[in-house]
Amino acid sequence: MYSDADVAALYDLLNPWHRDRRSDDRFYFPLVMDAESVLDVGCGTGAMLKLARERGHRGRLVGLDPDCAALDRARSRADVEWIEGIAADAKSGACFELATMTGHAFQNLLTDDELRASLSAIHGALQRGGRFAFETRHPQARAWEGWTPSNSDDVVDLVDDAGRPLRYWHDVDSVVGDIVTIRGTVAKPDGTVLRVLRESLRFLDVAALNALLVETGLEIDAQYGDWDRGPITDDSREIITIACRR
Repeated sequence: MYSDADVAALYDLLNPWHRDRRSDDRFYFPLVMDAESVLDVGCGTGAMLKLARERGHRGRLVGLDPDCAALDRARSRADVEWIEGIAADAKSGACFELATMTGHAFQNLLTDDELRASLSAIHGALQRGGRFAFETRHPQARAWEGWTPSNSDDVVDLVDDAGRPLRYWHDVDSVVGDIVTIRGTVAKPDGTVLRVLRESLRFLDVAALNALLVETGLEIDAQYGDWDRGPITDDSREIITIACRR
């Protein structure tokens, strides 16, 4: 059996967090270290906040995630506050200087109502002048077209925490409007399937995204098309946003 705890461990294997080696981590880490209080929405296993504490962050660090198994791994570090919940559960009046939503977690918010509730809650959790930093894949890049077993970069050989060799790959099950549903398969090296992980992602364009931000009281401070803070162009693969509560 491949358990929820195993899936959480697999996430850490597939998404190693390192401020010096990954361009997205390099983008977020200075923002976190410069803020006195940080809410990481969709924190997963807590890698970013744990590293911030390890590197000397002395302020308030709070991770929010609905995945109990991921939070169990996060709680290996007790000097960070870990809360079980979705984005819409962010506590109003918490007065955070910064909220983050990394790892394309924003794309798990699938409906306009879910987005409004989540963005409104994040707005309420920020102090006046507080910022919300997040990213979503730009739909024009059609990233899902590369999520196939035939794509050699998508078939990953791993050894998990228990020393088991594994293979992991993606398939796309459907593309309906701006919702892409994918299937991640965890298998033994011989192809024996251990677990199938399904996920739906929403690919919002810039106009739709910005309209929702403004509607929920968040003002756009900056938007970038890449992790080096370049502008959004016809070739951009990302929509990286820093929004502010005025």
